[in-house]
Amino acid sequence: MTPEWLKDTVFYEIYPQSFLDTNADGIGDLEGIIRRLDYIKDLGCNALWINPCFESPFMDAGYDVSDYKKVAERYGTNDDLIRLFREAHARGIRVLLDLVPGHTSDRHPWFTESCKAEPNEYSGRYVWTDGAFKGIGGHPYISGMKERAGAYMLNFFASQPALNYGWLDRTESWMSATDSPEALSTREAMKDVMRFWLDRGCDGFRVDMADSLVKNDDADKHATAAIWRDVRNMLDSDYPEAALVSEWSSPFQAICLGGFHMDFYLDHHGNGYNTLLRDWETEGGDHSYFKKDSGGDIGRFLSDYLPKYEASRGLGYISMFTCNHDTPRPSYSLSTDELKLAYAFILTMPGVPFIYYGDEIGMRYLDVPTKEGGYQRTGSRTPMQWDNSINHGFSEATPDDIYLPTDNSENAPTVEAQSGDPGSLLSETRRLTALRHSLEDLQADAPFSVISAENCGYPFLYSRGSLIVAVNPSSSDVRVQSVELAGRKIVYSIRSCSVEDGVLSMPGQSFAVISVT
Repeated sequence: MTPEWLKDTVFYEIYPQSFLDTNADGIGDLEGIIRRLDYIKDLGCNALWINPCFESPFMDAGYDVSDYKKVAERYGTNDDLIRLFREAHARGIRVLLDLVPGHTSDRHPWFTESCKAEPNEYSGRYVWTDGAFKGIGGHPYISGMKERAGAYMLNFFASQPALNYGWLDRTESWMSATDSPEALSTREAMKDVMRFWLDRGCDGFRVDMADSLVKNDDADKHATAAIWRDVRNMLDSDYPEAALVSEWSSPFQAICLGGFHMDFYLDHHGNGYNTLLRDWETEGGDHSYFKKDSGGDIGRFLSDYLPKYEASRGLGYISMFTCNHDTPRPSYSLSTDELKLAYAFILTMPGVPFIYYGDEIGMRYLDVPTKEGGYQRTGSRTPMQWDNSINHGFSEATPDDIYLPTDNSENAPTVEAQSGDPGSLLSETRRLTALRHSLEDLQADAPFSVISAENCGYPFLYSRGSLIVAVNPSSSDVRVQSVELAGRKIVYSIRSCSVEDGVLSMPGQSFAVISVT
């Protein structure tokens, strides 16, 4: 069953190296997260997702793990992470860690052993061919660099060898079956990692590249989904309160087949989520729905979202997010007023929402040099802006020594500046999370249906349980009449909206939640 606590949860994603540095080495740490738990609680977030904090050479910002059971020294120790779990739980905050099951660093001891010419228990832990001159057709690989006579497969960067979960379509003798001893051993090793941290207080995992395990899998990823269903069975039996969220963006596969509790609605070009906030690459300019007067059409979102919602309803949750560590921050193209409406939408839709650190104050995407394999993603990973002191309160190190540069513009958003401003994005975000927590009909599994979604028209009306939610991203005042609006009152609004005799009046760029009287 799905953990009950997910029904009323808003997650906060933390990129640990950029959140708060407490020892002046220029890199954020676990102690920094602990010191800001009260801020996170006050924001209205009652769960965390922490990007990888395990030992790593950081060729890919920690997504190249060299020891799954050891916290990277720059963040602290295992005891610090366990203390973070304890301090978070004392405040009613759950903590998910980032699990990277598809590959490791090439410095992981498993890989070092697999590279040896003499067969050993780790020889089958990674995807290897049986000859130094045999490549892996259609897949990246490296050959001629190790003692072993074979080529090994890569999942991403050159430093990330692919773990072996088997092949569904086996065309070569060296390809392992999905039920082979070596493939099953890899699966059990990853389950062992999960148990290690669950036993120490972790509340679950965000799973990186969750659909990437079995190679040559079919279109529906049945073989990969079967692995995750096995993991889900373990959790249901031994850790029923633990939660899994997948980086997959296919609820049909991740939730319905794989048993994930949540699946991210990722920023894939052309999908429904993409049309809401980041549809700036289409012909004719930015057509994002929440971009004022962009000509955005909510129907493009609904045509993609509704089949996914209907298929996964009752089985798990679709997770929308403001942004994550891989995507441009929403302030890249949206103004503060536009962000307020976008966040209001995200926080009143079904499923379990995620807020990326700094998005609550409208931190900007910065044009900065690549760091630790970030490349174009690096601009969304800059230090949290707490105040206007040195490095915006992120670190007491000299600016040249911090992990990434901060926003040095005169109007750089900060928590301190926005906390006392009732009209700020931070204040609006706090009010929205509080609203979601206070009204059960706005939470994860309350029913959702479309009331009015005119093609390129406004407003968009949808119901959540007994509530009606309305959003008008345009600059024009709008009115809509509906029998479903009769006898209702507005309980929350962005800008002043009104309901009278079944007619809803909304000024430009407004939002409303409407309840029965």
